[in-house]
Amino acid sequence: PCRPASCSNLPCTSDAIALSSCTQIQSGCVAAIHFSTPLLVAERMPLRLRLVNLNKEFPLVVGSAQAPHSSGLAEEFVGFAVESGVLRFGEFKTKAGRMSPYFFNAGLFNDGAQMDKLAQFYAQALLASGIEFDMVFGPAYKGIPLAATVAVELSRRGRNVPFAYNRKEAKDHGEGGTLVGAPLQGRVLIIDDVMSAGTAARESIALIQAAGATPHAVAIALDRQEMATENGQDVAHSAVQYVRHQLGLQVCAIATLADLLEYLSHTAGAQMASHHERVLAYRQRYGVEQLNTAKDS
Repeated sequence: PCRPASCSNLPCTSDAIALSSCTQIQSGCVAAIHFSTPLLVAERMPLRLRLVNLNKEFPLVVGSAQAPHSSGLAEEFVGFAVESGVLRFGEFKTKAGRMSPYFFNAGLFNDGAQMDKLAQFYAQALLASGIEFDMVFGPAYKGIPLAATVAVELSRRGRNVPFAYNRKEAKDHGEGGTLVGAPLQGRVLIIDDVMSAGTAARESIALIQAAGATPHAVAIALDRQEMATENGQDVAHSAVQYVRHQLGLQVCAIATLADLLEYLSHTAGAQMASHHERVLAYRQRYGVEQLNTAKDS
């Protein structure tokens, strides 16, 4: 039988701390094909460590298991999006009617290699965030390939979870209904590309709740960090802030507008400097105050 490896009472000590146990964090048995690459599996398998303080005079303070956001990962993702032609600069009209100096369209990640790399970014950000979830859900249409490929990548990294998605139109034959894939249950992570008004998130929440599951978190590629609109008027909060603080869901973004500005400031060339100036001006006009600088809360 296949069981998570564990060790206990190890004599791995320093002057003040001892490792009392370590356990591989794994949602199920490792797939049979993994046995052919045990070193790769071991590299990708996160460990839960338990430390015991041996120095009574100085108490051991253990921080949260939630890892801080990696700006390196975020800037790497921004560079990948620019190189792939997914993040573009110019003049683009947003859903809110604003003229934006940049545009992000995840639908342009349109070949196998790009989707594979995109899924790796999502998986890295999610595992680093510490967000707990039992399955993933991809809202139609862009969320469907995202949920599928991210589920595959999470499995490669030792976190195998079910996934499901919805149809826009109900099917009246075969299995019927609007939901496809694993039954919705437990804490559900919604995976999408961006969040403009929170409309897709609200629709997904309604579907998940109707199925008796719990909408728990949302993962997106880019947080634009700009004011949402209500009844055609700008409001002080962003769509991400609305989902966090009003709907009560955690949000994990691979990168933010702040990361885009950081990338532009580090990239040489007069053209990039021009893009930085225009994107910064846009943020100064439409940006929101960041109540929490972490990628997930």
